Amino acid sequence: MHDSSLLQGHPGRAIAAAAAGLLLVVTSGSAARTEPPATAAPPVRVVVVGDSLSTGHGTSPQQAWPALMRTDPDVAGLEIINAAEDGSGYLSVGDYNGTFGTQVDDYVTADTGIVVFFGSENDLGYAPSDLGDAALAAMDRAEALAPEAKLIVVGPPSYTATPDPGLVDISDELKAAARQAGAEFVDPIAEGWISGDFEDLIGPDGDHPTVAGQHYLLEHIGAHLEQTAPAAAVALGHPEAQ
Repeated sequence: MHDSSLLQGHPGRAIAAAAAGLLLVVTSGSAARTEPPATAAPPVRVVVVGDSLSTGHGTSPQQAWPALMRTDPDVAGLEIINAAEDGSGYLSVGDYNGTFGTQVDDYVTADTGIVVFFGSENDLGYAPSDLGDAALAAMDRAEALAPEAKLIVVGPPSYTATPDPGLVDISDELKAAARQAGAEFVDPIAEGWISGDFEDLIGPDGDHPTVAGQHYLLEHIGAHLEQTAPAAAVALGHPEAQ
């Protein structure tokens, strides 16, 4: 039988036992404190390819929906790169001689997780078949530069309930190209973007969004980005997304 008298008779044993217990507590606590902190997943790089609807023309670059997205908590974890250029389209040459295709070449990199194409009414007047070819080429180029990227193709919006037939042709060509490229297609004309609240959402020039209009675009395009971001993170191999 063993009892406490054995320890009481040997004070050295009691001290050693207490010291061992203290060492165990200190060691355990130290181990817990020295565990490395969790590393946050890197942001998903998003490249916005577009025209003046995405540059903030009529308001300011800081009020453009891609800039607003950088501080929107609903799409946290995204690094937004705004490649949009006034006047550009898949075929239309912009103010700085760029097209949607050159925006892809200049800004899409191998670590890009999502590419958003938005527009463009600037392609009105071009042959639909030429537009379709140029759109597919831009999408294919994005996939070549960023093989893991998810593509979101947003057609041009119409500001009336009876859209210009030319805008419908553009939308149809982009839908077909997106399907061929395996991209998600978003149709603002079919969804009635802006047309129901033109006065508040479009500025005095009748073409470019107000601040409220940019927030509207943020809400609508951001919803698709929010849904796509987790899959993009997994495709990029971000640890916390696996």
